Amino acid sequence: MKKSNNTTNYYKTLLLLFPTLLFSMFLTNCTKKSPSDDLAVGSGGLPLKSNALKTMAVAAVPSKSDALLALQVYNDNYFHTYGTYGTSYKSYYYNNTSRTTRAGFWTRAECIETQIDAYYVNPTNDNKNKAVYLYNGLRDEFGVLWDENNFNDDVIWGALVCVRIFQITGDQAALTMAKNNFNMVWNRAWSTDLGGGLWWTTANSSKNVCVNAPAVICALKIFNATGDVTYRNKGKQIMDWMVSSRLYNASTGEVRGAMNAAGAITEGALSYTQGTFIGACNELRTRYSSPDYLAMGTKAMDYARTNLCKTVGGILKDENGIADTKGMKSIFARWACVFVHDTGTEANYGSWLDLNAAQAWSIRNSNGLMWAVWTTRTSDSQTLNHWETNGGVSMMINLYRFR
Repeated sequence: MKKSNNTTNYYKTLLLLFPTLLFSMFLTNCTKKSPSDDLAVGSGGLPLKSNALKTMAVAAVPSKSDALLALQVYNDNYFHTYGTYGTSYKSYYYNNTSRTTRAGFWTRAECIETQIDAYYVNPTNDNKNKAVYLYNGLRDEFGVLWDENNFNDDVIWGALVCVRIFQITGDQAALTMAKNNFNMVWNRAWSTDLGGGLWWTTANSSKNVCVNAPAVICALKIFNATGDVTYRNKGKQIMDWMVSSRLYNASTGEVRGAMNAAGAITEGALSYTQGTFIGACNELRTRYSSPDYLAMGTKAMDYARTNLCKTVGGILKDENGIADTKGMKSIFARWACVFVHDTGTEANYGSWLDLNAAQAWSIRNSNGLMWAVWTTRTSDSQTLNHWETNGGVSMMINLYRFR
């Protein structure tokens, strides 16, 4: 339900009177809502519009409280709990701020991952519950095996949600879903054509990093959860094919996005494919001493900092040309920040990631949403999509994986 005018004016006045830090302290001390309260408001947090937020004149590095506030505002606008699911609840993300249709499968899965990321940054029951409710909603709407989805990358994105839910809850049903969907993709998508690799779709017309690199991450996470070495071996097999297939350029660190059935490279580097390759290197580097996956991941990070930004070491490019690409910085932020945390490379990459988080937060609109164009203030009047506004949230949240 909408916030009353009196409440809205109160928050506006509060922000005018106090600096952002005090407002963040106020937010941190708010009382958590129960699941029944989530159902009452249909969003699990603040009312739908949080008009207290104003764009900062100077792009200061956002605090952890700012990052959590950005997530809360995001959930205010898109998160919806729509019923019970066993002894729990089920939720989904709305497609856009008009709140009339549900988000699609793969972009919703990636936004659920951002909610899971938040649990690692701020391990509260509220953050865990929201992630679980969203996972329940995915099961409720799409079932437990997604073999009718022709996009193998979609299935792997969903399987990543499942294995990560298992990691924070111990829910064996989620792990089983991850295994079954990974196995289904492996069985229908792996082939020796082009020397190996997973086909992007069931049409078998191209082999893309957007399915292969996330599949490495998924396979290694399943291995970590089960100890089943077949998943570890499959993850390495996929990775070794990517490296040998010319999709990874060892001299520059570029991760080219795809090759067609004839073996021609058809797509260059994008933030999400570069990011998931970095994530795959991170998963493998502790399991194998050769090849040097740490060096590969570092090279891929360096390429992103040099070539995927508006200026070298600057703000990530917008990638807002089509609907699918608008939120890709969300995926890059996740795996780049996890890599920095796990490899202790904050001194090398921290200031660059700080810069991007600060820039994203500085262009938020009066409701606190950040669209994909990080050099222009987010519109107050346009209908904003759940995917295009997730990138800034992910960058801010995941910054605190290593900060």
